[in-house]
Amino acid sequence: MRSREGQFSDARPIQRSRAEKEKLLRELKDTLAGLKPHAASMRVTLQARIKELEAEIAPTSR
Repeated sequence: MRSREGQFSDARPIQRSRAEKEKLLRELKDTLAGLKPHAASMRVTLQARIKELEAEIAPTSR
């Protein structure tokens, strides 16, 4: 079955606004703070995603 234009199955990244990215960043930081010590692999994954979001949100210098 083929996907139609605009469906989620188009394999395109989700476009988020700056406010949505900031909200996601806060949620990820809260999740990271609440992780148990034995969840090391999840901790590494969350830290990488947090760094990506911080880089996207950071103001670009010209």
